[in-house]
Amino acid sequence: MSPAVPADRHPRSVALLEMAGKGLAMIALWGLFVTFSLGNRDHPRRILSPEIEVTLPLFVQVLGFAGDRYLAANIAAIRALVVETSKMTPDQYPVLGRVQEDVAWLNPAHEDNYYTAAAILPWNGELEAAQNVLAKAAAVRYFDYQPAFYYAFHRLHYYQDPVGASEALLRAAERMPEGDERLQMQNLAAIWVSRSQDLQIAIRVVEGMAQQAKRRDFQAYLRKRITRLQGLKDLRSAQELYVQRYQRPLPRLRDLVTFGLLEKLPDDPLEFGYEIDAAGQIVLRTSKPKESNEK
Repeated sequence: MSPAVPADRHPRSVALLEMAGKGLAMIALWGLFVTFSLGNRDHPRRILSPEIEVTLPLFVQVLGFAGDRYLAANIAAIRALVVETSKMTPDQYPVLGRVQEDVAWLNPAHEDNYYTAAAILPWNGELEAAQNVLAKAAAVRYFDYQPAFYYAFHRLHYYQDPVGASEALLRAAERMPEGDERLQMQNLAAIWVSRSQDLQIAIRVVEGMAQQAKRRDFQAYLRKRITRLQGLKDLRSAQELYVQRYQRPLPRLRDLVTFGLLEKLPDDPLEFGYEIDAAGQIVLRTSKPKESNEK
């Protein structure tokens, strides 16, 4: 006959003791955690925006929503919308750019995505991502002029590409209703392309605009701009000859006539005229001179 098990060694008692031991260990660990947390409560730390820490591969995003690419695009767009840019660090903006490019791939027509991309990304070092988003939106939102307009502005402001900016702006103008607003945007395109260093290309662009213009008054206005650009081209050619011949910068426009390089200074049909800028280059005036343009 086996000996009786003492009460303090009963299986239930042993189990209770083990549970109590584990409980005490958990309490001790919890106490250590609380102590550590309180001790580090006031330590400085980097504030992150957790919504935009990582980006997932496109196929994972689509599979995660049962193959619904539009739902995946909406969820990713929400991530971009709710992020607090004031708490973002420089290394998080590339992640935001990739998230918004993913949305543009999943649903290029997503309005919130292109709008926030244009507003945030270019100013934080993610210009290429913004342009990719805008280009995709402009390609499918044929009823919306804004993606092409933002794309055009970035081409001019960041890339210093007046020809490319003008072409994009003309595409934006085509999506506006017929009337003064469309003409104003087309006029802005003509002004932008006039900043190009390649005046022959600028002239060809404005000539194409004049040929396609439906209103005769706007067509006549564009013809004046063509004449103005041709005058600038002639002035710059004469200036180049002057510098080559006399090995010094051109001090005054009228010296081109004085030294026999031009018979007369070209007339500007818009009556703004031409001038020499601070860098010594002949440019189009942006305001009418008080007296004469022959300065």
